[in-house]
Amino acid sequence: MQIEKVTGERARDSYYKIQHPSGLSIYLYPKESCSTAYAVFGAKYGSIDTCFQRSDETKPETVPEGIAHYLEHKLFESEDGDAFERFAKTGASANAFTSFESTCYLFSCTDQLYESLEILLDFVQSPHFTEESVAKEQGIIGQEIKMYDDDPQWRVMFNYLRAMYHTHPIRQDIAGTVESIAEITPEYLYRCYRTFYNLGNMALCIAGRLDVERVLEVCARNLKTSKPVQVKRVFAPEPETVVTAKVEQRLSVSLPLFQFGFKEAVSGECRTEREIAAMEILLETMASDSSPLFQDLLNRGLINETSFSYEYFEGSGYATVMFGGESRDPQAVAEAIVAETERLKRTGIDPAAFTRAKKAIYGENIAALNSTSNIANALASFTFKGRELFAYLDALAELQLSDIQQILERVFDESKTVLSVILPL
Repeated sequence: MQIEKVTGERARDSYYKIQHPSGLSIYLYPKESCSTAYAVFGAKYGSIDTCFQRSDETKPETVPEGIAHYLEHKLFESEDGDAFERFAKTGASANAFTSFESTCYLFSCTDQLYESLEILLDFVQSPHFTEESVAKEQGIIGQEIKMYDDDPQWRVMFNYLRAMYHTHPIRQDIAGTVESIAEITPEYLYRCYRTFYNLGNMALCIAGRLDVERVLEVCARNLKTSKPVQVKRVFAPEPETVVTAKVEQRLSVSLPLFQFGFKEAVSGECRTEREIAAMEILLETMASDSSPLFQDLLNRGLINETSFSYEYFEGSGYATVMFGGESRDPQAVAEAIVAETERLKRTGIDPAAFTRAKKAIYGENIAALNSTSNIANALASFTFKGRELFAYLDALAELQLSDIQQILERVFDESKTVLSVILPL
């Protein structure tokens, strides 16, 4: 077993990176000053993984949309009963989520960490699917899908992604469709489980009051070694152009909702720590509540103080800079954002604004190290995207204004924008 202590000089903190003989990557971040512990047991497997090739097979396979989310629902059920009932006995608060690229099972607790960890490791590694239970879940998830069909925030986002991406599965709803989940069988579930829930494709991240040796003892008793399998995700070529520049839908909202953004040409898997840091500082400079853009939109009555947001949304084979919120005139907001990017390209980014944004983002990330949930979730997310937590903090501290200006010039292309709007009925 390989144990490495990873130290962040700037954060003045450390965690342990352990390569377990089972193949599992374990990250343990002791925080004795915290009263809680937070654990995440996750797989690098999300909704976009609908076409893949195993290293022990000769050709790729395509499976129905929504299986990753379906598996998340089903794993809480086992022959020994519901996992939530088991966690209730230890007092732990448990949950799970499926994203585009990962599925994570988690719990937080103030005591009985090791007993709760036994439950987590057990139920995630104990799949039990029958024809009857799968059929029952189809109805439950079908209702969930229909509920999201009427959710304005959900629809403005997925309408945006479908208007932006021609082929990439990021355009598909995480839960799939009513039609796709009707195709899911126990055989499909076991097939995807054995492919992606291989311990070599998973990570266990725990932060808080913990004893490293005791955690490893629990792991030694509970981890089930399986034959290593490498998985290649297969995506169809994605054009650099967008599908359509504008998409609208009417739902029950009082004010129009919008999502507006720029499609970035992507090569390779995921961005580096430095690229992520540069984009986050750029967006803070451009659109925070102290920026000229925000103040202009606010003064013109085009946005309100609480709903306006911005985000760099990226992953395997996709990347987009997004702005969103409520507005009486989304088109005017989109035009103002484009005009601001063009102005910044001409005049350059204000050095003082850059310095303020850099300090703000760096300070937020240092403060987040006081939260066990933030730490554990960040460790899991960074691991699945090939990044390291302290390297990201170093990148934030070391970035120069020229790095930010280069990102601005490269990414913000007016010919590759999408405006998604939800209008009132």
